Amino acid sequence: MRIRAILGLGLLLATLALPLLANKSAVSIEAPATAKAGEEVTIIINVSHRGNSSLHHTKRLLVLANGQEIARWNFSSGHRPEAENFSREVKLKIEAETEIVAEATCNLHGSAGPASARIKIAE
Repeated sequence: MRIRAILGLGLLLATLALPLLANKSAVSIEAPATAKAGEEVTIIINVSHRGNSSLHHTKRLLVLANGQEIARWNFSSGHRPEAENFSREVKLKIEAETEIVAEATCNLHGSAGPASARIKIAE
């Protein structure tokens, strides 16, 4: 009985401490600073999030170009990202100066905020 109580208390403490170890989903963007008009570029979105379990994970990654959605990944407890830190690639044809904005969201803690990058047209 005493062992069961100790195990129960340990489980309770671990459950309560888990959010303290967790964080919000954060993103960074790797994109070229310039591109020629009509050129296709590769944009890499890096996501960092401490926590990747069925109870706590990144639930969404959204990428916009000049305010228009160009990519979205939705995750769930049964379809989580492959790791706490992961990347996704987006290919985009650049016709004019383009602002890329990306944001990831944790299912429990939300987002650390969007990241942005600007791709200018090379002269």
